[in-house]
Amino acid sequence: MSKHEPTYDEDARRRRLVELLRALAARIHELGTERELLAAGPELLRLMGDARSELFHYEVRCTYDSPEVAESRRIVEQAQQQMNELELDPREPDVDDEENDEPWRSR
Repeated sequence: MSKHEPTYDEDARRRRLVELLRALAARIHELGTERELLAAGPELLRLMGDARSELFHYEVRCTYDSPEVAESRRIVEQAQQQMNELELDPREPDVDDEENDEPWRSR
């Protein structure tokens, strides 16, 4: 898996975020002088961007669906749409079915 592929595993995402934040902190710590720190601006911006992106994905991870959950959700939504197209309300029993359950009452 490349470092830019989406990660659905919560533990893997957490570990990746911690690694990125520690790498950023370590790199800043390695740059001893103000001159070195300021000269490393582009590198630090890239590291901060990677960490920021991963932090954002970590924070909103609950909005992501795994491929399996997404497929299940699609199937349910499709079934609901088909029911709506047939104009069936799953919460109300069919009146004809109730009348046919006790045919002796209609005589």
